[in-house]
Amino acid sequence: MIDLLFSDGRSVSKYPLRLIYIELEKENKSKLKFGASVSKKYFKRAVDRNYYKRALREAFRLNKHLIQDAMENSYALMLFYQSSDNLPYKEIHQKTIQLFEKFRLKIGDESNE
Repeated sequence: MIDLLFSDGRSVSKYPLRLIYIELEKENKSKLKFGASVSKKYFKRAVDRNYYKRALREAFRLNKHLIQDAMENSYALMLFYQSSDNLPYKEIHQKTIQLFEKFRLKIGDESNE
């Protein structure tokens, strides 16, 4: 699944977050598959990477309704934190909302084509 995301996936960005997504087959039971990643390139210590992964998962959990309501098909999503900046959770939460709004617009445009 992750290989497909990187090879065939599309992306949406809102600094410092990046969302890579791919549409799944119709017979897939779950409407949404999600993963979060923080690069070792930006945070050398595992404790720092784990903190930002927890923050990304929590922001996703609280805001997934924004994209689930707009989705007609199933998607696999991967959310990346792509900066060495130490942003507070509140800012990550706001950026996640903005990123999900961009994603909603993008999948809306793709379904209209």
